[in-house]
Amino acid sequence: MILEKGRRVEVSRQDDILKRMPEDICITLEQGYIDVEIVVSALDRLSQKIASGAYDHRIAELVSSRADTYKNQAVRMMCRENIEFKVRTELGEDFFAPARTRPPLGESTIQVQPMPLGVLLHIAAGNMDGLPAFSLIEGLLSGNINILKLPQADNGLSIEIIAGLVEIEPRLGDYIYVFDTPSSDIATIKTLSLMADGIVIWGGEAAVSAVRQMAPVGVKLIEWGHKLSFAYISGYEDQDRELQSLADHIIKTDQILCSSCQTIFLDTEDMGEVHRFCERFLPILEESCQKNQSESLGIRADKTLRQHFENINRFLTGNDNSDGAFYQGAGCSLSAQTDSAPELSNMFGHVRVKRLPSKNIVSALRPYKTVLQTAGLICLPEKRESLSLALLRSGVVRVTRGGSMSELFSGEAHDGEYPLRRYVRITNIE
Repeated sequence: MILEKGRRVEVSRQDDILKRMPEDICITLEQGYIDVEIVVSALDRLSQKIASGAYDHRIAELVSSRADTYKNQAVRMMCRENIEFKVRTELGEDFFAPARTRPPLGESTIQVQPMPLGVLLHIAAGNMDGLPAFSLIEGLLSGNINILKLPQADNGLSIEIIAGLVEIEPRLGDYIYVFDTPSSDIATIKTLSLMADGIVIWGGEAAVSAVRQMAPVGVKLIEWGHKLSFAYISGYEDQDRELQSLADHIIKTDQILCSSCQTIFLDTEDMGEVHRFCERFLPILEESCQKNQSESLGIRADKTLRQHFENINRFLTGNDNSDGAFYQGAGCSLSAQTDSAPELSNMFGHVRVKRLPSKNIVSALRPYKTVLQTAGLICLPEKRESLSLALLRSGVVRVTRGGSMSELFSGEAHDGEYPLRRYVRITNIE
């Protein structure tokens, strides 16, 4: 299914749409950029529709442990209070209003006019439910025309939400195109990229590299690559509560998000402490796994296959980073490892546990600075400030509590940057 200016169109008509898009885009640009207040008002009404249950049939198709979370986050993220706070935080008051400069040395004044980039092509990833729609929303808030290429993992929720937005506010239709095009259709993606002033790419190194190679010269690339996140433990305020919260985070996210905990670091040089932690944490992780078990046979099968793969891999390779301690639970596992590198886990409840003394945080993590995102910090209150600063200096861009690593906060940056600022340009008029 394709959305052309908010209208649902069959995929068979894709070539005709691509042929007329350049002219249609120029007509829309001649009319001017969409007013932010129109977008905010429409999003607020959409938030109310989601809250009332209008999209429950689609949201219910998500993994059961994430459906309620998605709905609550969508309602909160799209409500007027949150959107206005986001725009103020990222762009300030009256960002798009023209202003006259007062240069030194007797030079003539110049009008400064912030404007949208023009046309954004969003190439979305499928590791976060509804992410494609949220990416497009940010493009609308910055005044751009938006072309969205859906990920293959999208279950139709994104199109439902975007179509609902245009139904609420038809004036947004001219600023929205959505294509359900496979990543293998390079010709179509190249055609779309030729119409763009900026390409927003979500994905891993391979996806980003492929887009770099096909992007036209001069088109701005806005990369939101895959990141690594971890938990760091240096004492507790409330051990039982904090470990339960961390376990719930690990299981509920399936560790598939950039902000999901892949590795747990302990503030120690003693491997004995690593083993004792694993022995204590495994039953907590098991309990959360049973409590939040997916109803999807496919996902449960995937978890089982990953578990067997881990076992076979350890048997065949000897796993040089492990001292032989592997803690197998029901649907989850912990691997005690001797190195101090942040590392992607096998996900779905399979976590690596490592030593990382606080004095070595910066030196151990700094080599991975370009891929670090969230650190879920569990520690004594008097250590929180100093440990947070050490983690940030190592390259981490986000420090949260252990159980809230994947929660969204109003006005927060994404991977250390404000998205709306990346989707605009500054023009000058003499």
